[in-house]
Amino acid sequence: MREEFWDTAPHYGGSKEIWDALKAATKQDLTFAQAIVDSAGVIVQSADLTICYDERGAKYELPKYVLSEPTNLIQES
Repeated sequence: MREEFWDTAPHYGGSKEIWDALKAATKQDLTFAQAIVDSAGVIVQSADLTICYDERGAKYELPKYVLSEPTNLIQES
């Protein structure tokens, strides 16, 4: 579901560069994620990164499932 979301995210509106920055930020620790978001000019409205805006006012909504690794899956050997 995550890959499908990121593949289609630019079609929801906004800038592809901002979507790419948000995707990169979701894969990093908090300090590095903050640096990525700041350097891209992203304004984070919610503490969990689910609602963000760019400098032009475009809204970016991230579903919670792209923000963390699933914890209820069984890994195959």
